[in-house]
Amino acid sequence: MEDVSDPPFRALCKENGADMMYTEFISSEGLIRDAAKSLKKLDIFEYERPIGIQIFGSDIEAMRESTEIAASVHPDLIDINYGCPVKKVACKGAGAGILQDIPKMVKMTAEIVKATSLPVTVKTRLGWDEKTKYIGEVAERLQDVGIKALTVHGRTRVQMYKGEADWTLIGEIKDNPRINIPIFGNGDVDSPEKARDMKNRYGVDGIMIGRASIGYPWIFNEIKHFLNTGRKLDAPTVAERVEICKRHLLHSIKWKGDTLGILEMRRHYANYFKGFPHFKEYRMRMVTSDSLPEIIATLDEVLNFYSPFEKAG
Repeated sequence: MEDVSDPPFRALCKENGADMMYTEFISSEGLIRDAAKSLKKLDIFEYERPIGIQIFGSDIEAMRESTEIAASVHPDLIDINYGCPVKKVACKGAGAGILQDIPKMVKMTAEIVKATSLPVTVKTRLGWDEKTKYIGEVAERLQDVGIKALTVHGRTRVQMYKGEADWTLIGEIKDNPRINIPIFGNGDVDSPEKARDMKNRYGVDGIMIGRASIGYPWIFNEIKHFLNTGRKLDAPTVAERVEICKRHLLHSIKWKGDTLGILEMRRHYANYFKGFPHFKEYRMRMVTSDSLPEIIATLDEVLNFYSPFEKAG
């Protein structure tokens, strides 16, 4: 969720039912060196609570120091990212890369727990590859050094995001009588039905939604409503999609300024209107414009063009 789960995006997720949120993951090296981009990611707001600050890195001392820095802005918890699979992170021994050195993973976690009075949680994967799915043992060892919750993505690092997530081992962790911390599952949950099935089948305490919320923050309320009632909410209308896209854009500008706010919003337009036929023309106009009035006008055109089809359907 790098460059996605920033305050503008989180505001919309919170409004649409997200119970718990995390910042973008923040480099420990960036924090201890006062890098502007890393420090900016420490921005959290009262309406977001409960919210965790997520850190990553490969050096134990840097992670300990960055924990203290992150705790100084008073989040509700500190989350350690041991799950990011991208090459520039994992191949430096951070994120999912630390799954190749479980003793170091446990030692690092213990030092982070000792560095703060805040709850510490972990997100990780099943293992580095098919031969090293040690997540059952890892869960016990991380619990033993003091983490308060564990989220597991049902793939190995080698899989990246390919194939289907395997929740079997996640369920086994939840069934382990030695485990008494909350266990959260992650991976491929992109509908209320999948959320229900994973929760019922594997007994997890909760479900983490990542990629499925990009351009679709409604998913949180949709899942909660379905779990509570057994009925599905109507999909968002064209008008609702346009409205929330506008609000995302305005949030982005307010937090980042006109230039960067408009520039970094460009990655989101296609997601809000995924599956809309002939949307490319509108998207190209929005991603090549630096003018807020022009982008708003284009979104109004999107509303006027697609709404009649919605009513006809």
